[in-house]
Amino acid sequence: MILQSLNAYYERLEADPDVDIAPLGFSRQKIAFCVTLNKEGSLHEIEDIRTQDGNKHVPKPLVVLGNAKPSGAGINPCFLWDNPAYLLGYKADDKKPERTQESFEACRARHLEAEPAIDDVAFVAVCRFLEKWEPSQAANHETLVDISTGFGIFRIRGEKQFVHERDAVQAWWRQQLASMEENDTDVLGQCLVSGESGPLARLHEPKIKGVWGAQSAGALLVSFNDSAYESYGRERKRAGYNAPVSEQAAFQYCTALNRLLAKGSKQRIQIGDASTVFWTEKPSEAENFLPWVFEPSKEAKDDSQKNAVEKILQQIAVGGYPGELGEPNTPFYVLGLSPNAARISVRFWWPSTLGKLVENLHLHFADLKIARSDRDIEFPAVWQLLRETVRDSKDIPPLLSGAVMRSVLTGTPYPNMLFSSVVRRIRADREVRYLRAAVLKACLNRNTRLGIEPLEKEIAMALDPDRPEPAYRLGRLFAELEKTQEDAMPGINDTIKDRYFGAASATPGSVFPRIIRLSQHHLGKLEKGTRTYHEKRIQEIASGLDSFDTHLSLRDQGLFAIGYYHQRQDIFTKKSDKASEKTQEKE
Repeated sequence: MILQSLNAYYERLEADPDVDIAPLGFSRQKIAFCVTLNKEGSLHEIEDIRTQDGNKHVPKPLVVLGNAKPSGAGINPCFLWDNPAYLLGYKADDKKPERTQESFEACRARHLEAEPAIDDVAFVAVCRFLEKWEPSQAANHETLVDISTGFGIFRIRGEKQFVHERDAVQAWWRQQLASMEENDTDVLGQCLVSGESGPLARLHEPKIKGVWGAQSAGALLVSFNDSAYESYGRERKRAGYNAPVSEQAAFQYCTALNRLLAKGSKQRIQIGDASTVFWTEKPSEAENFLPWVFEPSKEAKDDSQKNAVEKILQQIAVGGYPGELGEPNTPFYVLGLSPNAARISVRFWWPSTLGKLVENLHLHFADLKIARSDRDIEFPAVWQLLRETVRDSKDIPPLLSGAVMRSVLTGTPYPNMLFSSVVRRIRADREVRYLRAAVLKACLNRNTRLGIEPLEKEIAMALDPDRPEPAYRLGRLFAELEKTQEDAMPGINDTIKDRYFGAASATPGSVFPRIIRLSQHHLGKLEKGTRTYHEKRIQEIASGLDSFDTHLSLRDQGLFAIGYYHQRQDIFTKKSDKASEKTQEKE
């Protein structure tokens, strides 16, 4: 299913005249320089064609002849593109000049051999250049010295088109590909992706690049390297045939995946160690919208786009379907990949529709919705939620990232680890922030709705004075006792929260008798009117408690934190704002 969907995505891009995607036998490479020649083949200049990206110079991605640069120790020249060692016989700080010279000579020989078959004046100029060029001259060109690495191509002075893009060169190259396909009768079979019969791919290439943590030279999504994986007489040296995919389909799905993973792709986000890509069966605004949901830009460079996304999110939050996304039944795919030695592991795969995606996003936002200040983000990203589980974002467990992503996309229960990690962080630093309270509420409400250790009713967005659970009331009581202390001792550095919160939320029976006695001291310092106000609020909360539990379960510790958060929000919320929150909750 994954390979079929990627193959279909390639075909979608190939049919789009505005998309420049590499066909079979070609590849998109990062080109850093251009060797510009005069018409007779003499060198005009070596031009740096990289583009500026902030403080960096970035190579230009261009479609060239052939697949990615072959790996290995052999001499393997490419056609009309390559690194400086092959094109010009130059390598900075060269420790093996003999090999560099052999590389250049192999490149020259390959092009001169093809000259009789390619009737093109520009290609003839390249051949004359390679015949006359002396590698010792390369060091005289500052541009080449500055670039030193990267790939280069050829162009004739005064022309916009590169030599490898000329019609005659392209026609000859396609003839070569067709001839190779006719002669390649090594293994024939039915392709699992397309269903058609033809030559099968021994290796699924081009290699996949752009997966965070994987080999920079690329890795394989499908491969076999042990006899344990052999079947139907497929020997290990031909192990790729255990997953029979045609050369065409293998190239197409690999090329499509590389495009999705490419640097700067709007359809790629990083969730923990999972490099995550997503796409729709046909063009949809959802492909531009989703990155803002899972990984919003920290610096809004485009206010109009930000406003458009906010509008879509608001529609989803109230249960609507934004028409800008296209037809609700449009197939939608999410693929999460993580590194695994020389291979790539599938962390998660979710095929669905845009309608189901919007429905699950609505549930996610509804579960997270809780009383907040104007400074708090209304639609937090997944990484912002995960950040609340650890002290340092580098410590976020990769498995947790993928599991949370899956829950958001599929509407399934949030992982228990998310809930327990947030509870532990609250106990460790005694801080119940907006996002932490939102995560706890979301986990408990979703479990209740799905019948997993359900509560009597779902947790409200704001304070619920009638909620009966002792843990929730204990959290409220703790917040009220803390506010009493703050009013009695303005400017105090350490409140009861700093000393007792962790113990109070886990073993209330050992803490509450002590802090209630302490509160009598605090009440005695207040003026009569303020003292009466606090006494009434404390009594109202405590009236629903028969005793103090000796121990609270993990779930009840979460309820304690939510009760504390709700009560603190209620204390500092104006009456008009409270009425507005109740109206939103009913809606």
